[in-house]
Amino acid sequence: MYFKYGVDSFIWTEKFSEKDLWIIGKAKELGFEVIDFAISDPYAFPEKLVKQELERVGIDCVCTTTLTAQTNPISPEAEIRNAGVEAMKRCVDICNYLGAPILGGVNYAGWGYLTKKPRTEQEWQWGVECMRQVGEYARATGEVIICVECVNRFETFFLNIAEDAVKFCKDVGTGNIKVHLDCFHMIREEKSFAGAVKTCGKEYLGYIHVNENDRGIPGTGLVPFKEFFQAVAEVGYEGPLVIESFDPSFEELAGNCAIWRKFAETGEILAIEGLRNLKAISDAL
Repeated sequence: MYFKYGVDSFIWTEKFSEKDLWIIGKAKELGFEVIDFAISDPYAFPEKLVKQELERVGIDCVCTTTLTAQTNPISPEAEIRNAGVEAMKRCVDICNYLGAPILGGVNYAGWGYLTKKPRTEQEWQWGVECMRQVGEYARATGEVIICVECVNRFETFFLNIAEDAVKFCKDVGTGNIKVHLDCFHMIREEKSFAGAVKTCGKEYLGYIHVNENDRGIPGTGLVPFKEFFQAVAEVGYEGPLVIESFDPSFEELAGNCAIWRKFAETGEILAIEGLRNLKAISDAL
């Protein structure tokens, strides 16, 4: 069974900048067909240099981002919600410029924003209204699909499971909002990997991160990749499967994601071995 595998820039760097352009060629050298640019600051991302290097190397790309306490679309403060919309529009601009068809990640709320209460109807309305503005902007300026990532309960209270994410996409209603599934989060929140995929279906499954349950080398832990891949193929998903992990030396990400130990000698080794494992699983189906 053929899948298009990709790798996240987080494997090598916490905040992608001009000094990290070499990662683009390295990703292709390692056998990946797609690179996922994790955009930490859309106002400082070097898109012109990135585009030049993408064209030189010859590799496809997608983008992800995580919003912050200052760009939180479900904040009680209207100014912060508006800043979130503007940050997302800037990310859409970057995707349009690079030819990236997907903008995934925690792009619907401030990553790590917790109120210690379940989400409210008011927060849902704020989130839907903000994403609708972004979805309409993306539709007016290009063909970018915005994919909302379901993450675990320790990182958000807003979207944890595929069922809620699909409802969010429907409520936004612009037709270009889909679901971003990540196996690391799914193993904590979903009842079934295949069930989550089928809940999304071809209409709403927009992007996938193939991470292990401990964020270690994919294929060495508890994630039922065989079941997952079969379901992904059954619904007709045609996008990339991307490996993402973080190094404990990363100052902000490691703390936010609770990465306290190495899962491989380097992030690159994790990606290499993960790609080999995942290809072996998918090739056997």
